[in-house]
Amino acid sequence: MDNQLDARTQHLFRVLVENYISGGQPVGSRTLARVADIDVSPATVRNIMADLEALGYLHAPHTSAGRVPTAQGYRLFVDTLVEVKPLNSSVVSGLKSRLVDTSVNQQGVVETASSLLSSLTHMAGVVTMPRHDKAAFRQIEFLSLSDHRVLAILVVDQKEVHNRIIHLDREYSSSELREAANYLNDILAGRSLHEVRKVLLKELDTVRQDMNDLMLTAIALGEKIFTPENEGGEKNYIVDGQTNLMEFEELSNVEKLRGLFDAFSQKKEILHLLDRCICAEGVQIFIGSESGYEVFDDCSVVSAPYSIDEDVKGVLAVVGPTRMAYDRVIPIVDVTAKLLSEALNSE
Repeated sequence: MDNQLDARTQHLFRVLVENYISGGQPVGSRTLARVADIDVSPATVRNIMADLEALGYLHAPHTSAGRVPTAQGYRLFVDTLVEVKPLNSSVVSGLKSRLVDTSVNQQGVVETASSLLSSLTHMAGVVTMPRHDKAAFRQIEFLSLSDHRVLAILVVDQKEVHNRIIHLDREYSSSELREAANYLNDILAGRSLHEVRKVLLKELDTVRQDMNDLMLTAIALGEKIFTPENEGGEKNYIVDGQTNLMEFEELSNVEKLRGLFDAFSQKKEILHLLDRCICAEGVQIFIGSESGYEVFDDCSVVSAPYSIDEDVKGVLAVVGPTRMAYDRVIPIVDVTAKLLSEALNSE
């Protein structure tokens, strides 16, 4: 706890933040004196608010005499004053029935988790696809489709099956695809997906000298499948509910919304941010500029990692305005991460 704040100041500050989060309007001294339920005059409250402003925890929007929390104020609130309550058991049961007790594939589970985060918080829900850097290649098969397309069926770690459609510059016969699969299975079996690309590049250098058509075909197919953007699946992450952010006045500026939507679609900023969460234990919160990306300066990101076989494989997060109900969002993110781990482990 900040040792500059006595118990009365802490109480008033917490009530002000909670009032602003729920109402969205700057809080004046008279309102705060009325709702704080302590015996202090509006003049005393005014003085305390002025002190909090001087410390950098509050500021006065130019359109109002009331005060709102700063990012530094939200950080103090989240770290020391927020009262996180356990999720209602019926909400947990609903989450579990949607995530754990349904038989869908890995991407389907991730999509469901993203949708649930969004619907429960009325903000944007983001879930990264499971990483497979340490996963071992087991087998690949190819199936010819129409229009120069091939379905690649990839098996990793004995039980995980990934289907990927690749687009080629010509039609391949069934025998060509079968021989290419046999060749790749022979040179890649047992290697981690992280190693696979290096092996393919090394093989390409070797076979260029012999110009063996079969080998070149196999390696060309392999390179299509194991491009960096495909190593963890066809999508890096699933996002749901971006349009919910339009409902918050502080984010409704067209330029802000355009920047946020670009960040979600271009992926770079949010993936780098979520990568920083993957090593953290439990819930991690970035408030405003703490994210390191200007586009999220008016946002908070509440994240938690999820695991498969006790290995952290990805991160889920809620993205919304700094004026979010942290007491509700934190347990939703925490429980959803645990249930997503359970669902992926039982898949």
